[in-house]
Amino acid sequence: MSTRTAAPTRREQILKEAARLFAERGFHGVGVDEIGAAVGISGPGLYRHFAGKDAMLAELLVGISGRLLEGGRQRVRGAGAAPRPMGAPGVTPVAPEPAAVLASLIDGHIDFALDDRPLITLHDRELDRLRDSDRKLVRQLQRQYVELWVGVVREVHPGIPEAQARGAVHAVFGLLNSTPHLGSYGTGLPGRTAMESLLRRLAHGAFAALGEAASERAGDPADEPTGERAGDPVGDLSGNRDEGHSPYT
Repeated sequence: MSTRTAAPTRREQILKEAARLFAERGFHGVGVDEIGAAVGISGPGLYRHFAGKDAMLAELLVGISGRLLEGGRQRVRGAGAAPRPMGAPGVTPVAPEPAAVLASLIDGHIDFALDDRPLITLHDRELDRLRDSDRKLVRQLQRQYVELWVGVVREVHPGIPEAQARGAVHAVFGLLNSTPHLGSYGTGLPGRTAMESLLRRLAHGAFAALGEAASERAGDPADEPTGERAGDPVGDLSGNRDEGHSPYT
């Protein structure tokens, strides 16, 4: 599921241009009039849609967090499911294969990383400008999104400790979300389609390496699982599970 809509509303157009301008010049470097000019309306006209720049920023960051989580949940429910007649008697729903679910999650996040690059930059730079309640909501949605991935990764690789699975998920997010640093397509970089294919191969390779590590550990009884040695923290690799790491930076 892409984070974009086929026919953006005026409100969505305003948010898109605000995200681009905020990412390029910083939140305080952009005025309401400039955002209005980018979508062809007066600055004061923006107040018919938003209370101000702070409201735009909150909707951008809370909105993308919610869309990613809901898109991920839809992919978990639907990836790889066999088509079947609605309400057909005696038909048992087929659960999607974990590997197909993970592949679908990867594809969805790649769409985000390639198509919503300004939001990645915006989250990195401006999250602390949100009021506490909005920032906490963003973090809550992010944690749920991360744990959705962790659960799927552990279904694909059952022998992986939870902490390692979470670390791998964050590492893959870091890989995919490096796109704001790539520059523009056509400047020595592959085009959008080729970049999508490259990111997909890299993400799948990272999770495959995680499975290989589990197999090697299983073959060596003397090798203790990471996070279970004396003195090693168990759980979130960040050491702060309440706050967690962002899947966007």
